[in-house]
Amino acid sequence: MAEELKRGGGRYTRREVVKRAGIGAGGLIVAGGLTQDALARQIRVVHEAATEATTIKIGFTSPRTGPLGGFGEPDPFALGLARKALAKGLKVGGRTYSVVIVDKDTQSDPARAGQLAKSLINSTKVDLMLSTSTPETNNPVADACEAAGVPCLSTVQPWEAWYFGRGAKPGGKNPFKWTYHFSFGTQEFATCYLAQWRLVPNNKKVGVMWPNDADGNAVRASLGPLLEKGGYTIVDPGPYQDGTTDYSAQIAKFKSENCQIFNTFPIPPDFTTFWRQAAQQGYTQMVKIAQIAKTGLFPSQVEASGALGYNLASGVYWHPAFPYSSKLARMSSKQLAAAYTKATKKQWNQQLGATMSLLDLGVLALVASGNPKNKAAVAAAIGKLNAITTVGHVNFTKGPVPHVATTPIIGCQWIRARSGPYKLDNVVTSNADDRKVPIGARLKSYS
Repeated sequence: MAEELKRGGGRYTRREVVKRAGIGAGGLIVAGGLTQDALARQIRVVHEAATEATTIKIGFTSPRTGPLGGFGEPDPFALGLARKALAKGLKVGGRTYSVVIVDKDTQSDPARAGQLAKSLINSTKVDLMLSTSTPETNNPVADACEAAGVPCLSTVQPWEAWYFGRGAKPGGKNPFKWTYHFSFGTQEFATCYLAQWRLVPNNKKVGVMWPNDADGNAVRASLGPLLEKGGYTIVDPGPYQDGTTDYSAQIAKFKSENCQIFNTFPIPPDFTTFWRQAAQQGYTQMVKIAQIAKTGLFPSQVEASGALGYNLASGVYWHPAFPYSSKLARMSSKQLAAAYTKATKKQWNQQLGATMSLLDLGVLALVASGNPKNKAAVAAAIGKLNAITTVGHVNFTKGPVPHVATTPIIGCQWIRARSGPYKLDNVVTSNADDRKVPIGARLKSYS
């Protein structure tokens, strides 16, 4: 009769211990005559190894607080939908894996973003990294993943700021193996702006405030020439530093040049400061179209400008009017927005659709890999993604450069809400980049 070992209030036979530990009859336990404590340790080690092998760990980084905190506002809700959808596991290659999503707040700090990524890689040992919102988050996270050989998928920043901002050279060889990005680029902004600016009579002179950061430098190098090619005169007073508090020189230049269109890509607090000064110094009264990006994306950012926020033009990378759905959440864009408002009592936020598309694509890549614990297989699967998401069609197989897929920018405008609990409505005013998105209103002159 096999020897019995006590454990807690019950008993295991030596054969059962061997079976539970997953070790063959000729293995170490039988041959070594281990003590009960040693057997317990062996069981625990084998169990932990088995759990690790059947658990997918996903890292998720975004700015929840700090000057870029508006981008991360809907992330807890989106992550909640994903966790609920994956609660019973994810089936890949005939095997069901449990899924753990570990999310971190970068606090809008690039250095912290990089540190968090390294912790998720080295301590949490994530199988896949997901990252969203601006170069301040995506670039350091992607760099950490590239160095460590961990697949990473990111979104929401001009792709030029991600690709060239991380060292790639125009016309040069792709330097990346593990990191991928899907988002709009300067061509999408140009398509949106050129269509939108025809809707209000103006003198085609554009005053630009493009900062000295990854976004601003990418826009200056790429978007400016596209707008000039489209027939617009660019009045650029030069790069400014994030956090500037006095914009008198730039405002004076825009007034002297009679710039009836204004365009900027600042961090949100900088725009609020600039726009108030522009109003005080009489520039806003001259503006026919105030086209803003990176700020003015979310209701809270526009409300910070008070009455000066009404009729600001912007671009959306997602809107409840988008005719697309989340496969993971099993909701249409309209349903996502409604569910978010019901759960949070907050107005819909366009980052919600982008974050859901990121989670959708991450899961699709894990399934397509055939083995989610094989990092090379997951990275290769990302590079082959070709799917419809909440933000539209994402196709990594056609560029514009390796490891990048583009998504549309749709013209919109913030107007005073006519009814309901919120002060503002965001309405679609042009759809040149995706004709499937319905237009909701005509663009109004700012002044």
